[in-house]
Formats: sequence, C-alpha cells, structure tokens
Amino acid sequence: MALHLEGLLAIVIFYVLILFVGIWAAWKNKNSGVEGGSDQSESIMVGGRDIGLFVGGFTMTATWVGGGYINGTAEYVYLPSHGLAWAQAPFGYALSLVVGGLFFAKPMRSRGYVTMLDPFQQLYGKRMGGLLFIPALMGEIFWSAAILSALGATLSVIVDININISVMISALIAIFYTLVGGLYSVAYTDVVQLFCIFVGLWISVPFALANPAVSDIGVTAVKRVFQTPWLGTIQPSDGWMWADNFCLLMLGGIPWQVYFQRVLSASSATYAQVLSFLAAFGCLVMAIPSVLIGAIGASTDWNQTSYGPVPPMEKDESDMILPIVLQHLCPPFVSFFGLGAVSAAVMSSADSSILSASSMFARNIYQLAFRQSASDREIVWVMRVTIFVFGALATAMALLTGTVYGLWYLSSDLVYVIIFPQLISVLFIKGTNTYGSVAGYVFGLLLRIGGGEPYLRLPPFIYYPGWTQEEKVHHLTKEVEHIVMQRFPFKTVAMLASLLGNAVFSYAAKYLFESGTLSPKYDFLDAVVSKHSKEIMDKTTLVGSDNIILSEMAPVKPRIGSSLAGTFMNAEALSDEGETTNLRTREEL
Repeated sequence: MALHLEGLLAIVIFYVLILFVGIWAAWKNKNSGVEGGSDQSESIMVGGRDIGLFVGGFTMTATWVGGGYINGTAEYVYLPSHGLAWAQAPFGYALSLVVGGLFFAKPMRSRGYVTMLDPFQQLYGKRMGGLLFIPALMGEIFWSAAILSALGATLSVIVDININISVMISALIAIFYTLVGGLYSVAYTDVVQLFCIFVGLWISVPFALANPAVSDIGVTAVKRVFQTPWLGTIQPSDGWMWADNFCLLMLGGIPWQVYFQRVLSASSATYAQVLSFLAAFGCLVMAIPSVLIGAIGASTDWNQTSYGPVPPMEKDESDMILPIVLQHLCPPFVSFFGLGAVSAAVMSSADSSILSASSMFARNIYQLAFRQSASDREIVWVMRVTIFVFGALATAMALLTGTVYGLWYLSSDLVYVIIFPQLISVLFIKGTNTYGSVAGYVFGLLLRIGGGEPYLRLPPFIYYPGWTQEEKVHHLTKEVEHIVMQRFPFKTVAMLASLLGNAVFSYAAKYLFESGTLSPKYDFLDAVVSKHSKEIMDKTTLVGSDNIILSEMAPVKPRIGSSLAGTFMNAEALSDEGETTNLRTREEL
C-alpha cells in the first residue's frame, strides 16, 4: 500500500487543530478556580467547578463517544454472528448516563467531592480506597487502550506507515495538552472531537451508500445477500448472556472517574444532572453514522471494490470495518477527511481516561493515603508524572490488543462487579463498613474471574449453568481455539453477590462488636469500635472548600421512629437538602 500524502496531510491538520485547542484552553483558563481560592491541583482535576452547559454537554457526551465507541459499534453491526441486536453500547451507555444523572450525580456533586474515590476513603478508610483504586485504574487504562487501538486501526488504512510510531505520537500529543491544561484542555478538545466525528462521518455516509458495490441496506437488513442480515438476532439460548452484557454497559458505565470528573466539575448538582441527560441523547445521535457504516459493510460486494474479493471478516479485519468502508467506498477527498477527523477524535478521547487515572492516584493514593501534608505544587507534579506513566501503559496495551469491542467490554467488567456495588453501598445503604467492603470486593472478584475471560485466554474455574464450549477458527492462520462460553449472567450475579456481601458482613461485624460478642481489640480495621481512627479519612481532608457543610458529609444517624426501609436506605442522598444547604451557605458567605 502506497503512502497517501493527502491522508497524511488530513491527519496532520486535525492533530494540529486538536493540539491548538488544547493549548488555547489551558492558556484561557490558567487562573480559573485558583483565583476563587481553589488549589491548582483541584482546578486541574475538576476545572474550578465552573464548566458551562455548552462545553459541559459536549465533554460529557465525549465521555463515551470516541474511537472505541464508533469503531466498535460499526464492527458489531457488520459481524454476521452479531448484527445491530448485539451492538448494545449506544443504548447501554445512554441509559447509564440517564441512571447516573437520576441517582448518582446529585449526591456526589452536592457533597463537594473531588474524585469518585473520595466517599470510599471517607467511610471505608485509606487502605480500602487503595484497593478500590486498582479496578478503577484498570478500567481507565483498558478504556484508553481501546481508544488508541482504534486509532492504530484507522491509521493503518489511511497510510502505509508504522502503526506503533503513529499510535505513540498520537498518545504523546494527547498527553502533552492534558498535562498543560488538565480538565479545561480535555473539555474544549472534546467539543472539537465531537464536531469532527459528526461532520466527518456524515459527509462520508451518503457517498458510501451511493457506491455501486453497495446493495440496499434496507433489503440486507432482513434478507441474506452477501451475509446474514445485519439487524441480527438474539437466540433464546443467548438471552441471559445478552441481558448480562447489557446490564454491564448500563450499570457498569456509571462508576467511572471519567464520568464523575465531569459531574464534579459542574457548577451545581442540578447542572450535573442536566449534563448527564444531554449526554445520553448525544450518545444515541453520535452512534447513528457508525450503525449505518456497519450496515454498509455488511451490504457490500467487496469483489467490486479496491479492497479485494475477500471480505474483511475473513481477513480478521472486522474491527477495522469503519476505516475500510471510508477508504474503499468513498472518493479519496471524502475518505481522507473522514479518516482524519476520526483520528483526531480518537486522540482527544484518550486524554480523558489518562487524566482521570492520574487524578485518582495523585489525590486518593499519594495525598490522602501517604502524604496528607503534601503541598499543592507537589500534588501537581505527581499528576504530571502519572499522566506520562499511565499514558505509556495504555499505549503499550493498545499495541497488543485484539478486537476493539472486546477490550471495551473487558474494561467495564471489573468496574461493574466491584466498584458499582461499592458505590451503591457507600451512597445509599446506611451502616456499611470496611469489613463488608472487603467481603464484597472479594466475592465480586472471585465470581468474575472464576467465569474466565476469552479475550485474555483466561480459562474458567467456575462453570456456571448453561456453559458451552465453542470452536473459534482464525481465518488467516487457520488456528482452532476452544472457548468456553458462559451463557449464564454471571457478571450480574457477581455484582449482586458483591452488593449483598457488603451489606451482610457490614451488619454482622457491627452486631458482633457492638453487642460485645467480639472484643474491641479484634476490630483490626478500626471500622466499628474505633470511630475516630486515623484509618478513616478526616472529612476536613476530603473537603477543603468553605462552602461545604461538614455535617452534610457525616454518616446519617438513625432516627427514632424511622421506617424499616429508612433503617437501611440512605434516602437523603437523593434529596435536594444537601444542594439547598450549599446554596444557602454560599449566599451567607
């Protein structure tokens, strides 16, 4: 494949545009938040909590819409064994934003947290916060790797250059402006990112549909022409597995620092909710061109194109169907514009996850767990170093990845089965403690890993009901791989077991210690008897802003005469009381 100078020029133009916007945003907002009394490190993490509705709506949408989202959606619509019925991400992540806005945005933002891990460290202590950081970090790294992997697939279609070098250069550019401007640079580049995706793909779709090699996608949706209909079907035997994956996307899409970073940067809790609802609509709209491109790929007679007679699926190139369609079914100037726009969009998506991972490490691990006396300048430098480290880890994984969509699912698994039940417990269930948190962590981890993971070639040691063994034949190498398919919804079961384990062990430990059955000396986690232990984070450490009432962050005390449901559920987390208190305090100040 010859070097396409036009394609290379398109990439350079879009990269320069993204870099310019990132640096401009950093310069424009260099003193935002800091002038209001906030530290520079907090300003980098949550943007001074003054992200507007326009920029906030775009950056919240870009939380999920990136290279992995558009490439992965097109891939699954194109695959004959899946189709649109299995392309769950657009609806799953849109619903996750709706659920997040309804139930999680308000309590997190009204309490003035800086990262998603703050409430865990407040209630469960710094050691448990460190344990929960591990799956959160892995999720962000997997997500970044999926984004960069999509970038490598795109560039390999545009120009015949070394994929490793192109991915590394792209990652370095994203890391640079993220390091310079923090959340401000990320948010403003997200605006350009979504504009590039929308315009670039929608310009390309009409040309691809008009290509003589493409059959009517309305016909191929329900009838077999070149492959099975692209609408896809859900067999009765796959129903539980489909539901399991959908719940993973819908509920597992909530407990991400990359999402809560936007929530916590909003100017109010109500704004955070509105941004979540806007982003849910944006996710659905941005998925439409990807669905159409996947359908076009399934409706194409590749023998009539410059790609060749062998379809992408038989070359194990299904994950590159989007750039392949743009390259071989559109005029050169259209394909180069579309591919260049997608490349720039992919690059600007990686910055969000890298910033989120570095924010959690610098604040929750370095500052709150080890160096509570660290200066603001020290925290900023820790963030800069970890941005490079985590960016390098994500880049390394991107160069070794398989299918984009598979890595995408994998990145949500540990977050779903471990962090999501912990987040529900810490926000809405009264009385949970560190003992329950550890038990829930272990239950979720064992039940999830026990089910195995085909993408990592990790064999299961727990065979859930309905499991089957299937053969996967690699089209190029003809290698036969035996894969255990778990059709039982074991991921959701693992999540529910983690949630139940947290509650049961928390109340059991509380009863044993408070009733005197166990001596206080056995409370080695200082979670029940020692209420003022150094292990439990001091609330003034977590919230330094004067407009947050410390009593609002304290665990809710049981009330005399409360209902049975009120004994276990923290209903106040969903009320407007916290936000009203904050607003009244601001007025008094």
